[in-house]
Amino acid sequence: MKLPSTWALACLAAQAVGAAISHKLDGLSITEHPDPVKRAELQKYVTWDEHSIFVNGERLMVFSGEVHPFRLPVPSLWIDILQKIKALGFNCVSFYVNWALVEGEQGHYRADGIFDFEPFFEAAKEAGIYLLARPGPYINAEVSGGGFPGWLQRVNGALRTSDEAYLKSTDNYIANIAATVAKAQITNGGPIILYQPENEYSGACCGDDTFPDGSYMQYVEDQARKAGIVVPFISNDAFAGGHNAPGTGKGAADIYGHDSYPLGFDCANPTEWPSGKLPTDFRANHLSQSPSTPFSLVEFQSGAFDPWGGSGFDSCAALVNHEFERVFYKNDFSFGVAFLNLYMIFGGTNWGNIGHPGGYTSYDYGSPITESRNITREKYSELKLLGNFAKVSPSYLVTTPHNSTTSKYTDTPDLTVTPLLGGNNTASSFFVVRHTDYASQSSVKYKLEVPTGAGHLTIPQLDGKLRLGGRDSKIHVVDYDVAGTNILYSTAEIFTWKKFGDQKVLVLYGGPDEHHEFAVSGKSDASVVEGSSSGIKTKQVGKAVVVGWDVSSDRRIVKIGSLKILLIDRNSAYSYWVPEIPTKGTTPGYSTRKHVASSIIVKAGYLVRTAYLQDSDLHITADFNATTAIEILGAPSQSKNLVVNGQKTQKKIDKNGIWSASVNYTEPKIHLPSLKDLKWKSIDTLPEIKSSYDDSTWTVANHAHTNNGANPIRTPISLYSSDYGFHAGTLIYRGHFVANGKEKEFFVHTQGGSAFGSSVWINETHVGSWAGISVDKDHNATYTLPKFQSGKSYVITVVVDNMGLDENWTVGQEEMKTPRGILAYSLSGHSASAITWKLTGNLGGESYQDTVRGPLNEGGLYAERQGFHQPQPPSQRWESSDPLTGLSKPGIRFYSTSFDLDLPKGWDIPLYFNFGNLTSPPSTYRVQLFVNGYQYGKYVNHIGPQTTYPVPEGILNYRGTNWIGLSLWAQEEGAKLDALELVNAYPVLTALGEVKSVEQPKYRARWGAY
Repeated sequence: MKLPSTWALACLAAQAVGAAISHKLDGLSITEHPDPVKRAELQKYVTWDEHSIFVNGERLMVFSGEVHPFRLPVPSLWIDILQKIKALGFNCVSFYVNWALVEGEQGHYRADGIFDFEPFFEAAKEAGIYLLARPGPYINAEVSGGGFPGWLQRVNGALRTSDEAYLKSTDNYIANIAATVAKAQITNGGPIILYQPENEYSGACCGDDTFPDGSYMQYVEDQARKAGIVVPFISNDAFAGGHNAPGTGKGAADIYGHDSYPLGFDCANPTEWPSGKLPTDFRANHLSQSPSTPFSLVEFQSGAFDPWGGSGFDSCAALVNHEFERVFYKNDFSFGVAFLNLYMIFGGTNWGNIGHPGGYTSYDYGSPITESRNITREKYSELKLLGNFAKVSPSYLVTTPHNSTTSKYTDTPDLTVTPLLGGNNTASSFFVVRHTDYASQSSVKYKLEVPTGAGHLTIPQLDGKLRLGGRDSKIHVVDYDVAGTNILYSTAEIFTWKKFGDQKVLVLYGGPDEHHEFAVSGKSDASVVEGSSSGIKTKQVGKAVVVGWDVSSDRRIVKIGSLKILLIDRNSAYSYWVPEIPTKGTTPGYSTRKHVASSIIVKAGYLVRTAYLQDSDLHITADFNATTAIEILGAPSQSKNLVVNGQKTQKKIDKNGIWSASVNYTEPKIHLPSLKDLKWKSIDTLPEIKSSYDDSTWTVANHAHTNNGANPIRTPISLYSSDYGFHAGTLIYRGHFVANGKEKEFFVHTQGGSAFGSSVWINETHVGSWAGISVDKDHNATYTLPKFQSGKSYVITVVVDNMGLDENWTVGQEEMKTPRGILAYSLSGHSASAITWKLTGNLGGESYQDTVRGPLNEGGLYAERQGFHQPQPPSQRWESSDPLTGLSKPGIRFYSTSFDLDLPKGWDIPLYFNFGNLTSPPSTYRVQLFVNGYQYGKYVNHIGPQTTYPVPEGILNYRGTNWIGLSLWAQEEGAKLDALELVNAYPVLTALGEVKSVEQPKYRARWGAY
């Protein structure tokens, strides 16, 4: 993920390659390359030329989507996401690895349970999805620290550079993660075909004349090679800057790729497409930067991130919607893109403090697959049309893209056409048509003028005109091969085609009120074999049969020789699926031309996951959100029965050999508890302000210096939380002093990242809070103090909400080392050294207690340190009170309750926790929501925008007991929740297998808890 390009470009420095370095690892120079035999072995599996990647010798358009397994910590749900991506016609998934989650303590790599990668690799193999591994060490990704663990703040070396201290800090992580990835490479029978070292190594600041440092990139690459990586390296420049492209020296990638987020992240104005944002120079840049490698967009926009106080992800989904896909993705095709990865295809959740301070708990991203795994956004369906077209159009890869033009190929300058012309490698040509003003919402009529195998033609040939609707784009094909039948041209777009025995099927679709025409080479009669012939004209023109048709919501089938052409409207096309039938077994395998040829066409509504044969039974696994009529085109000749989700159905076969059946849907009765009516127990979770509180076991702030070289301390001793191993969640400071009666004001400069807040007590007296605003990451506050008794001891308690660590996109700026906690303070009448400080975050800091839920899930609140957020806390003697009653004054309280669920099996029923926000102006309070011990919601009432928190099955026990923990921090006055409800989305009858609850350790008294 990249930052806005205008900001990135402003930070670029000179691009000179730095001097080489050499560093020893376990007796082996890191600059050594792996066994050349192993490297040569790779060529049997993944190779490339200037047109595309080859996998096992087959030319492949790699169509991919970004998924972060760590943002869905339920391994048994990974197959759900991957099958939904496979159903798009995609063949690959790109994934990041978050270093901070697997090496929370330096030198202690831990990747088990929900952080184990092997189940993800196995799920990809089961789904038939290749993988691009992107383990960093730096990933950005809108995660805390950009994926860097917090202890890197103490590494006295510049991050993402050849500084030896930094390089050494990465060795353990890369040695482990790269070895794990290596085992799952295609050379070992796994799904991983590509590896990306580093991430968006594209911008530097501060006069760094060594950037880009080829020696640094070479080190990172050699780390991976030493660990056994033999698949090709692909880069992802943040923009088309040519960094580390092949031939640029040390650290050059095997395949050059770059990113692009053309509409940026202005979700507040989702209908605005500013001028000049449609890329037009990708092809020219590619030819100048990396002409020997396939054109690769390693991250292309598929949504947008949203900040605290933002517009919400529904607005982001509207910004980058189905219209964006039609225009921008087809524009990418016009440049001959051969590797296209969409960021994100599924966003997930920033559970457990994994997010950076620029974003909230949700990472839905406005993606085609929602945070709750729904595929109800139209952008999912639209993407499926393009994915399946790419899958059956390999000739596209060997065409030659030419310059776009407004004066050729159409009869109007209102349209721009980019031709991809065939030549020696293929007869096929493709013409990408868009509005010259790409944001236009006008409808434009036109004629197409293109070269074909039958000469230069003006289309339509019969009558009428074509029409391009607003914010739309088309890919018109010429001399397109359908299993030996030449489609001379088609103005309607191709969804898919198949050969079934001696029959061929081509599926064409068009938009509302459009007129289209296609021609099939040869002399043969055209007949309508299904549906009305109204609006269809046919004529033999030269050596081709020409068919003109008006788009209708009713399907028509035209037969020409052995070819049947389905004519459907775009909305109907959304209901079609193309599952691949494996030659053996029940899983589809990877998409090869053989698999594509063996697939069938299914009309079945919401989702078709897989298809397979068992004896004479044709099995379909599918999900349904309504009573659905199913149709099967191309059922294998040996199949006699249709089995849907394990149930044999009554089928009919029509005159065209199409099978039809029906699946009934009856919405199940869902019984969810009323959260306000549960028996809540609560406990004060800020006992630190009481005079009786003992902090003798707390961490003493005693570092007179900091290794955080980017941020020198301004206090007598460091109060940077990461200097003491506390990197996530709430931070608490206790400053002891003896009053002299001269105290009038207390000044404190706190920093917690965007939208953070802080509160200050002296003893039990609340002296003030900074409630926070969305854009401020730090705050200076001066509080007026009550009269103190001279000679008496007092304690200042400062609570700081750490919203995550900053990312580190710009090399040399050291943003990740921006500290959290107290930056400066003063107490009138005292020197700064008169106050002695102690601090805490999560219990144990980097030696974190909960190894199951990971190093970032807990913060420093008393209830968290004790483990009360976990199931079955010792709440019997706690006070009976609920968060809807809340607190009557500033403070922090922890609430706990439990409830049982008994949801029906065989249904996918997304559940959400909804927070009410009814008071105007909104009260200033902060909430953390824990579900069975997992922090699954951070809610800031007066900032927002998030009020709805989906929690997946597996974290929630759908048939069992669930424990809810909730911290309520009233900052300026008393606070209570306006509402808290558990609600469900519309149930989906699913073929998804059992969702296994993840490990949910129960409360146990913690040794050393304070």
